[in-house]
Amino acid sequence: MKIKSMMLKGLALLGVGTLALSASAQERPILPGGNWGSMLAETDGGHLFGNPDADRKLIEFMSYTCSHCATFARNGEGAIKVAYVPSGRISYEIRHLIRDPVDLSAALLTHCGDASKFGGNHEAIMYRFDEWMGKAAKATQAQRSRWQFGSLPARLQAIASDLDFYDIMETRGYGRAELDRCLSDEAKARAMADTSAADVKKYGLTGTPSFVLNGELLEGTHDWLSLEKHLADVF
Repeated sequence: MKIKSMMLKGLALLGVGTLALSASAQERPILPGGNWGSMLAETDGGHLFGNPDADRKLIEFMSYTCSHCATFARNGEGAIKVAYVPSGRISYEIRHLIRDPVDLSAALLTHCGDASKFGGNHEAIMYRFDEWMGKAAKATQAQRSRWQFGSLPARLQAIASDLDFYDIMETRGYGRAELDRCLSDEAKARAMADTSAADVKKYGLTGTPSFVLNGELLEGTHDWLSLEKHLADVF
């Protein structure tokens, strides 16, 4: 999904900046029994599954308001985590491209709490994409006004309420007060927007999901079918 116009418009509304678009190494030790599959750590811009010292490093750049990203979450992420990550030879990092206030609200919630919760939080939001995006498409003018005016925390909390993000996250064991604290973290929101801008500029990203393997953008690769071919070539 193209990101340029929605990013520029959405981040302007946030007041958190805009995005300016524009031979194998030696094998490292591998944990026995596929133990790397349970490893999850927060990075400076996302969350990394598997061996942080893996020779092959895959990065997915995704947006929560991207339907193609939701499809990939259902048919690609699980395959990567089960078939590739456990060996320790490849790591898989999820990073966010913040396109609009709805996207930011979801991203902040997936980061809420300990880093070990991210995987489940991410799946909870993504797997119910059709439900909450359907509500977003039918939002009234009054609702959209609440999303666009007022303080940033108030706007993001209004989105979370209108799109049932609170309900989704409560199934993950969160309370309303904790979720409100995460949505009120303006420093985190700005950091996410700044990281998005830096990633778009660094890799020349133009759509989501996009994938970078060992530092190189995989041109024309935006779904599991095309990504799987690249992984098979290097694994």
